[in-house]
Amino acid sequence: MMSGQDFDYWQRQSPTKLLFPDIAWSRPEQRSQAGRLGIIGGNKLGFAAVADSYTVALETGIGYARVLLPDALRHTVPAKMTDVVFAPTNQSGSLSRDATASMLALASWSNIVLCVGDAGRNSETAIAYETFFREYTGPVILTRDVIDLVKNSAEQMVNRPQTAYIASFAQIQKLFQMVYYPKILTFSMHLAQFVEALHKFTITYPIVLTVLHQNHVITAHGGQVTSTAWETPMTIWRGTTATRASVYWAWNPSQPLAAITTSLAA
Repeated sequence: MMSGQDFDYWQRQSPTKLLFPDIAWSRPEQRSQAGRLGIIGGNKLGFAAVADSYTVALETGIGYARVLLPDALRHTVPAKMTDVVFAPTNQSGSLSRDATASMLALASWSNIVLCVGDAGRNSETAIAYETFFREYTGPVILTRDVIDLVKNSAEQMVNRPQTAYIASFAQIQKLFQMVYYPKILTFSMHLAQFVEALHKFTITYPIVLTVLHQNHVITAHGGQVTSTAWETPMTIWRGTTATRASVYWAWNPSQPLAAITTSLAA
């Protein structure tokens, strides 16, 4: 089986060997230069990931964080979330189609947008997100159930520049299927085989993919691939990993691969 050294496009990272140390060392010192992160998510049954993301973003060092929630949550937002805006809600308690204008307004304020999930499974909410991704052209990270919500727009999403998925293996497996990509992903495939698949996929499409597989987080963009040993999958499922990635990308807007990779170990 090939190792990472056999692929000139695959680099391995560890906490003691950052692949992009300049990224880690060049954190903005002034809040005014540390970026603005817009966070979208939540439904009337839950917004824990949104609240955690807001806290983690500020702890990581983002200059400013602002959250957009469905109006159904107006009376349940914790006091620690001091910068929150609300958007129209549908009958299921998720963002309605009319929320797109509020999403775009948040994006115009932000350097980067994180769609962190708890979005619900409503078809109208899916339309709101799909419209937003079509009209907003800036950097955006999708994670957790937002990826599933917009799966029918997979072709649009993989061709959208400045787009990153921080996803499960099953979600990327589904993404390959939805765009009819001629490579079948299996849970049993070796790490090197998966790295090669992401290498080829991200040569074809401009999307950034960050995926957990076999105790490694693999990030791929433009055919280049990094891997980082990983022992805490819950940080991915809670949205913490995507939040840190968003902050580092806000600091390094032209270097998504280096920024996201560094956020995993710095």
